[in-house]
Amino acid sequence: MPIFIDSADKKQYLIKQGKVRDVYATESTDHLVIVACDRISAFDHILPTSIPDKGVILTRMAKFWFNKTRHIVANHLVDTTPPLKPWFQGEMEKRISYVKKAEPLPVEAIVRGYLAGSGFKDYQRSGKVCGLELAAGLTESAKLPEPIFTPSTKAEVGKHDENISFEETVDLIGEELAVKVRDISLQLYAFAAKYALSRGIIIADTKFEFGLADGELLLIDELFTPDSSRFWPAEGYRPGKAQPSFDKQYVRDFLEGLAWDKKSPAPELPPEVVAKTSEKYWDALQRLIQ
Repeated sequence: MPIFIDSADKKQYLIKQGKVRDVYATESTDHLVIVACDRISAFDHILPTSIPDKGVILTRMAKFWFNKTRHIVANHLVDTTPPLKPWFQGEMEKRISYVKKAEPLPVEAIVRGYLAGSGFKDYQRSGKVCGLELAAGLTESAKLPEPIFTPSTKAEVGKHDENISFEETVDLIGEELAVKVRDISLQLYAFAAKYALSRGIIIADTKFEFGLADGELLLIDELFTPDSSRFWPAEGYRPGKAQPSFDKQYVRDFLEGLAWDKKSPAPELPPEVVAKTSEKYWDALQRLIQ
């Protein structure tokens, strides 16, 4: 049985269009199809320039990690994909995930193992990261004594996520669920960070999304991809400065060098930045999976 009801216009099945992923309804009320596109976002803006094959890379990497972490927590990925309508056959299948529908929790679960990005800026201002006090004298890119859980709200496209405390997380989803999300997030990070390091990649920080389906907590959306994680090459790692990366930090750095006020419209990316970004994504995939 085809997964989609017959229609000449697939757009009527589009449920949500995110920064990178498009979500489609299916004949099954319990399942969805997620398509990872080549769009790239930075500073809460979708850029007008896409990165060739980015969606293919993200899909392969997320599926790899979803399968590799099932012993820690269940996830939304369904093993068997039913026959697809022509819209999503051929090359498009490399971008598709067939998933169990879940109700997303209103928080993003962020784990930081190193001091970088907004976490480092927060530390410079206050000696804390998302309200968690850290030892004095830490430098940029320093490895933290132990990974920390720093949740945030989930903003709509074009709006900013806001860091929140664990206590605020409890207020949003309840103590039992908040503790479970925190503990699982730390387990996931510890497992993946160890594996990635054996492949020459440091996972400096990452974010997870969780949802509920029939009362069961599921890991959803994406997992340990260059879009959801900060990947650094282990060779040459030197704390005290920003690190080269395999993720879209390269794009952020380019945009930071422009006279752009981070308001729409976002600027185009030049061909050399597109090519370098694509190269970094492929490099991360090959190191981790092959």
